[in-house]
Amino acid sequence: MVARVDLPRLRALLDAGAQLVEVLPAAEYADQHLPGALNIPLETLNAGTTAGLNRASPVVVYCWDGL
Repeated sequence: MVARVDLPRLRALLDAGAQLVEVLPAAEYADQHLPGALNIPLETLNAGTTAGLNRASPVVVYCWDGL
């Protein structure tokens, strides 16, 4: 399921064990990312790169585009 998440909902999801995935390139992730976020660059996002995610927990994917 895909849904837009506001900050209070994000906090609740993370407190409940959701996984946070940043999809920007590694260099941008290294420069700045949310605490606890995993980096899986969008161009590499596939079954192999997501295999380590816990399928029983929600996954929140985000991207900061500077807009």
